[in-house]
Amino acid sequence: MLRVLAERWHQKMRTIDFPRTHPPLSDRYQGRPLLAPERCPGAGCEACTAVCPTGAVGVDGQGLFLDLGRCLFCGACVRACPHGAVAFGQDFRMAARRREDLILRGASMPEITPLEEERRRLFARSLRLRQVSAGGCMACEADLNVLTTVVFDLGRFGIDFVASPRHGDGVAVTGPVTRNMRDALLWTHAASPDPRVSVAVGACAISGGIYAGLPETSSGATELLPVDLFIPGCPPHPLTILHGLLGLIGRLS
Repeated sequence: MLRVLAERWHQKMRTIDFPRTHPPLSDRYQGRPLLAPERCPGAGCEACTAVCPTGAVGVDGQGLFLDLGRCLFCGACVRACPHGAVAFGQDFRMAARRREDLILRGASMPEITPLEEERRRLFARSLRLRQVSAGGCMACEADLNVLTTVVFDLGRFGIDFVASPRHGDGVAVTGPVTRNMRDALLWTHAASPDPRVSVAVGACAISGGIYAGLPETSSGATELLPVDLFIPGCPPHPLTILHGLLGLIGRLS
């Protein structure tokens, strides 16, 4: 114990001052995609759509679009586009309350509106989530775990993960929801007391990701649960998750 205290004294304060200030991110970080539809030649050019493994980027009657709920942030579209119509920025703010808000066009970006007043009053100071890994690869799960470390200190916002849905206010789902995990997810969600919340973390939980359409998966939690918050990424950066959760309970201001 004394050695632990001595090490903490040596390391001093490590907790970031989020959300009042935003910490610097690595130059290699690929945040919210930036679209320049004026550079896109439109229909007939399939440079970006042909290489996207999930069909996240495409061109329709309204022009170039990118679905954050499907995007794996692999960067294949950026490398393939000869016109520079797609790039990745450094903005980690990508979570949204509605699935359709994850469709980016031009300079649009997702926005988060807090829960309705009744649930916001209940969860603004204390939100407990049961995390369900429904066939995930452990990447999203690892970034959820990072939130509980001293750097992000999720507990200072009254948010925490619990071992039982009976002690929780809802579920945080990762993975594409395999057939073997489908019933477990539904039972866990039903075991949380009502009113409850549901959070889909990562492209797999939102749309099935690279596993969408396979008979062994349910293509994410969206088609099984009433999802209150969509957090895109593969995996999402811890700041993306934290920003989304704080926005959900109205703690960003």
